[in-house]
Order: sequence, then C-alpha cells, then structure tokens
Amino acid sequence: MATSHTTRRTVLSAFAAATAAPLLTSTWGAGEAHASGIGDKYHSHTDLYTKLPNGEGTEYTRRYRRHEMADDDMALSSPYIRTMIMAMHGGGIEPGTSELCLGIAGYDPRDLTARPAGGPVYDYWMFEGLRKPSQSNPGVPSNRELHVTAKNCDDHVALSMAASSLNVLSLHGCTAEQAGAPAKRPEAVVIGGRNTAFQRYLTEELRAAGFQTVDGATKPDLNGDHVRNPCNRTMLGKGGQLELTTELRRSMFKTFSQTGRRTSYNDAFRKFTDACRAAIIRLEAGPDQVIR
Repeated sequence: MATSHTTRRTVLSAFAAATAAPLLTSTWGAGEAHASGIGDKYHSHTDLYTKLPNGEGTEYTRRYRRHEMADDDMALSSPYIRTMIMAMHGGGIEPGTSELCLGIAGYDPRDLTARPAGGPVYDYWMFEGLRKPSQSNPGVPSNRELHVTAKNCDDHVALSMAASSLNVLSLHGCTAEQAGAPAKRPEAVVIGGRNTAFQRYLTEELRAAGFQTVDGATKPDLNGDHVRNPCNRTMLGKGGQLELTTELRRSMFKTFSQTGRRTSYNDAFRKFTDACRAAIIRLEAGPDQVIR
C-alpha cells in the first residue's frame, strides 16, 4: 500500500484556504448533529463577539500560541508543528480545561514556561469565560452563557490553526451523568473524535495512567464526530476530543476556583497531561504524519 505524505505546499494551501474566505461557511459534507447547541445563547463566535463588543478582557478572553518556524535551508527540511490543543470552553465555562490545554501543549499554567524543559510543545487555542460566579444573584450573566457549541465555532484564528494542523486534540467538560460514569466512581473521560488511531492511543495511555475512560461511540452527544467540529477540521479531516467529567477535573486541583487552578494542579493533573502527550507522540509517529 502506498504511503501518503503531506507536503509543505499542502500545509500552506490549507492555511490559505482557511483564511481567504469567511470561515462560517463550510464545504464539509453534512453530518448528523449530535452536539445540537440547544440552550446556547450565541449561535456562533461571531454572534458572541458582535453582541459583546466590549467583552474581550472583561467577560471573555482568547489566548493562543502558534509557534514561529522557518525553513531557509535549500537542501534539508525542518521540523513542523503537527498538532494543536484546543479548549473552546475554558476559564469559567468548563473549569479546568484551560489549564489542561496548556499542560498538554507543554506549558506550565502558572507562568507559561515550557514543561518539561526541552520536551515537545504544541500550538494551542483557548476561549475562556472571565465572568465571576454569583450564587447570590442568579440574574447576573454567567460563564455558561458564553458556551458556543463546537460545530458552531467560526473563530478565524481557531479554524485557521486547525486547518493547517495534521491533528487537533480538543478538551471539553461534561457531567458524570452525561458520561454514564457510575455514582461510585464519577471521575471519567469520554474519548471521541474522528481519528480512530488517536482514540485508541488516548484510551490506552489514559487507562495505563489509572483513569476511567468511556468510548465516545457509546455517547453520541459527547463523541465529537461532527465534521464541523474544529477537532476534525484538520488537514486529515479527523482529530481527537476529550470530555472530562466535573469530578475528574476537580480532582486535578487543590483549589478549583478561577484563580486557584492555575497554581494548584496536582499529580493527577500531571499524569493526565503526560498520558495525552504520550498518545500524541505515538500518533505523530504514524505514516500519515510525515510532512515533506
């Protein structure tokens, strides 16, 4: 069987295609919408940005890192970042996913230094809710209102980064009930996306690290298999998605508050991020990951 390689021209073409036209319009084939977006206040990121024109920096923020690389060698090819990590509902929307995104990408959430030093780093993109929770006044706008369902994401930076990557790992939060986790052990992660090899590696590495995993195929609302989900809008048309229960995310931090999570992650956090990074290394060793 012939081995399929990805050329640098393909990389540049994918990036150009992603940024040349409005990204809300998609040429992807129709797919069954499992994550319906029912209950979302905003039907896209453009809708959110338009209706909250002064919200960035106070109600929400976007953080991303696209690593600068250059290849001026006339004879040899230089390495290329192949994988990006996403937290579409970070900050106070689905707490803990921002910190996990940074950790898997290879950065310490406390100060954004590379962790471990000299280890691989990956591109990342995060949308984070900054609203302060108000239990005493239910009428105060909540971070939950900032949730935009994955298939409705039309942030140009997010989609251009996904389109110029071979792989995306997207992090989300869910409840134990949604994941089907038993009451005696609600800490679980649902593994989905359209890249079956990535799913297998994530399952094997996370189980080996002691985490309870759930096959996304058994949870269609959490499976992340919609073609418009950014995790699947890669050069390969497939990626990985993790849905972590609240209990699992909470177990990774001593203090689960907006400000406390950044500095209080624990060994469970390290084991989880290390397992995901091990899965990425295995994925990038595959024959469809060669860029020439």
